[in-house]
Amino acid sequence: MNGGDGTEEAEGAYFARIVDEESLASYFERELGSVEEYHIEHHQEGHSNETLFVEWGERDLVVRRPPPGETADTAHDVLREHRVMDHLQDTPVRVPPTVLACEDESILDCEFYVMERVGGSVLREAEPERFATPAHRQRIGEELIDGLCEIHAVDPGTVGLGEFGHPEGFTERQVKRWSEQLTWAFDVTSDEREVPALYDVMEWLTANVPDAPTHTLVQGDYKLDNVMFAPGTPPELVAVFDWELSTLGNPLVDLGWLLSYWWDAGDPDPPAATDSLNATFMTREGYPTRKELVERYETKTGIEYEHDRFYRALAVYKLAGLGEMFFRRYLEGNADDPLYPKMETGVPELADRALRIIAGEEPL
Repeated sequence: MNGGDGTEEAEGAYFARIVDEESLASYFERELGSVEEYHIEHHQEGHSNETLFVEWGERDLVVRRPPPGETADTAHDVLREHRVMDHLQDTPVRVPPTVLACEDESILDCEFYVMERVGGSVLREAEPERFATPAHRQRIGEELIDGLCEIHAVDPGTVGLGEFGHPEGFTERQVKRWSEQLTWAFDVTSDEREVPALYDVMEWLTANVPDAPTHTLVQGDYKLDNVMFAPGTPPELVAVFDWELSTLGNPLVDLGWLLSYWWDAGDPDPPAATDSLNATFMTREGYPTRKELVERYETKTGIEYEHDRFYRALAVYKLAGLGEMFFRRYLEGNADDPLYPKMETGVPELADRALRIIAGEEPL
């Protein structure tokens, strides 16, 4: 726990809102059998759906559930996340083993799912010491791109995901959907402050939607801190997490999202309020540049990455949309994440960054 008694008390109250330990234990006992040891920990590294680490006897499990309170339509669909991972179990895509999906909202006041906990390292604020060589850094970038290529190579029809989305018009709907998410958040946040630059970004994106080069399964939130690397060396990507936004659509939306989080030497500093979302250690010697990541993607998939300004500006616009939803949830008292109040200034900073990308001031 951080801070004094007040902080601990608030965190304890929030924990009680997201899990009823006795109710969950009864559910696990029915589904997985009785055990002597049972422990739950709230994992607070993520910023969207809630993640709980559960020790159920000798099994290490992960429970994923939506945050409490009202959310924007289609946001935080955890059973959709479970469905896609469950259907990818026997493919080259590196997903954690799925265990259970629960539609009974009487257990935790929401739907949720359970997966096996995978061991390894998630690269968030720093690289592990064992990876701190140019060769290992190069391999991190290669594995990251290769994992994305595996997702985009899946034939959705053969794995039961042929009806998982509506790929025609996907890119246009991305702009429309995230504009709607922002509008939902603005209903509350505009009383605190306005973000007029986001309307300029919205207008440009709406007028500049490119044709999709092809349609594939898209992950929706593919970036360095949503994958896990195995213990040991050389770096080996073993799991891809956070599939709640996955669907069928334009694969370059995934690539643009990844690139928006990948910093090159000489780039402007990330927005100050979103430092925790923007690690910059990949500027060190050995890490591939954005252009090198794109070249590897194009070589492996045969898909040409065109319209970079659109895809990276869309990515930052979506991140601003997420941030504004976070800010609304904070204002309504539906989150205890310390990132959320920072979005009061973070979202305007993200809007300015999207405009710089559009203007060509942050090139590929």
